[in-house]
Amino acid sequence: MYSISKKIKLIRQAAIAKNHFSNDETVPAAETKFTCCDCGQENSIEIFPYKSGFPIFEIYNENKVLSRNELLENKIVTETSRRILYLGELTVSDLPTLYFGTDCRFCQSKYICVFSYGEWQPGLTLLNISCIWKYEELE
Repeated sequence: MYSISKKIKLIRQAAIAKNHFSNDETVPAAETKFTCCDCGQENSIEIFPYKSGFPIFEIYNENKVLSRNELLENKIVTETSRRILYLGELTVSDLPTLYFGTDCRFCQSKYICVFSYGEWQPGLTLLNISCIWKYEELE
């Protein structure tokens, strides 16, 4: 799990075994698998609430890694509701949104995972994985 600081190009979206988790499903971590777009092998990921990920703002701030439009056009995030803009301009399900980079453990292809985590309503905490995309670094 790492942050991404170089400009990237999205290649293909990976298939995810499970992308919605609630309450106790996130304790101690949300665990799922994704299939590598290149080698077809299954990779496991664990997302630990309040420990995993980096703010999505780092990705689209000054178009540093991806542009705001690329994130919206690929349905990775949506524009945040006006009532909670303090979370940032772009979110997944109007919840605090994070990302991390990961690699296929078999062929080392690079992937970006975008997810949100937070209390949707009293007594209902959600972790939603928006997507996992294969990417390439641009020079």
